[in-house]
Amino acid sequence: MKTMKTMLTGAVCALALTAALAAAPPASAQTAEPTSMSGAVTLIQAGRLLDHPGRAPRGPSTIVVRDGKVAEIHDGFVDASAYPGATVVDQRDRFVLPGLIDSHVHLVSDVAGQAGFLAGVTDNLPTRAYSAAMNARKTLMAGFTTVRNLGDTGGVTLALREETAAHRLPGPRIIDAGNSISTTSGHMDGRLGFNDDFREHIAHDNVCNGAESCREAVRLQVGRGVDLIKIATTGGVNSRIGAGLGAQMFEDEAKALIDTAHLYGKKVAVHAHGVEGINLALRMGADSIEHGTIFDDETLQLLRRTRAYYVPTLSVVNGYTERLAADPEAYPPEVLPKIRWRIQITGQSLQRAVPAGVRIAFGTDAGVSKHGRNADEFELMVKNGMTPMTAIEAATVNAADLLGLSDEVGVLEPGKRADVIAVAGDPLTDVTTLKTVAFVMRDGRIYKDER
Repeated sequence: MKTMKTMLTGAVCALALTAALAAAPPASAQTAEPTSMSGAVTLIQAGRLLDHPGRAPRGPSTIVVRDGKVAEIHDGFVDASAYPGATVVDQRDRFVLPGLIDSHVHLVSDVAGQAGFLAGVTDNLPTRAYSAAMNARKTLMAGFTTVRNLGDTGGVTLALREETAAHRLPGPRIIDAGNSISTTSGHMDGRLGFNDDFREHIAHDNVCNGAESCREAVRLQVGRGVDLIKIATTGGVNSRIGAGLGAQMFEDEAKALIDTAHLYGKKVAVHAHGVEGINLALRMGADSIEHGTIFDDETLQLLRRTRAYYVPTLSVVNGYTERLAADPEAYPPEVLPKIRWRIQITGQSLQRAVPAGVRIAFGTDAGVSKHGRNADEFELMVKNGMTPMTAIEAATVNAADLLGLSDEVGVLEPGKRADVIAVAGDPLTDVTTLKTVAFVMRDGRIYKDER
């Protein structure tokens, strides 16, 4: 179709132009150009090193990086003469740890409420591509070297995934879900809020009704080259209808979606707030529950039995409260009561999940909250029952497992990708230290080193 061809051309052009702009940051920026030479050795001298979150940190250490991967780790500061021609990166006054992972982001925007609804009509695909590239850069500079992007339209982040993977654009490694799926009038139906004159012209091939239709919706996303499938079994806080946050999908539909995704080797992330929709998704084999605002005893039993991950996304409350403080009418009347409810109740499920031994992965829903402030989530996780160490585990070891990347990232050891960050303080005593990351390396390339 002519419209689709135009959209794809616009996205490619936007990303190419963004690449040119990204190559020359302003002189005032304290951001290093990514540096890496094939075969070259980099020695990262760390004051303290948390190479494997969940275990005790090491003292002074040296990470040997070669060809974008960790080659060796030594106690103490290794004499550079042992590696002729090596580049020494001095982090001896800093705490070094693996690059962080955010399991739930939406890179295309962080405009929301009435402004977001308007932007959905007025912003074209090239505009969204520029925004996604800018947000990817913010995310990387915040120390998040891998993200799982859970939904956009137009293929913007699918294209961006390839650009950041090749280091043509600065950004995290992206695991992408393409366009999220729900039933008609569910949370992912882009026609919500529009009058009948517009509804028929708005794309809705990501909504399904009945098992066969839901199988087709998954196969459409698989054909686009997605890494995983994201579905919604309940309503959404930001959905522009008053249907609430309970289950909005029948069992045969949820089963068809999840079974079809698994048939193609794709994990399934499930947006779910109400307990009925959460438990339905878990019974049908969901790999992760996103948000999970209301848990009951059955939820905890299902999470333990299935070993599905819980991704709390507590940071949304920051986005909501900040927008409402700036404009009390930032959200429409059908949305505002749900937002007030979400602010009040957020964290209660995590408080139950932690002592129950539920597997937890770090995720922010950045896009609802602001990109580049992903580390705000750590503070909220600790306030709701986690320790700094278990919160860091959630953003490294656990998130890597959820994303299917444990062989590559999540810890620092020989053979893993050299995704490395450093902070000035000790995040194990003050987790808010992670809000200010001074050094960022991804795949052995230094993107940030502030002095």
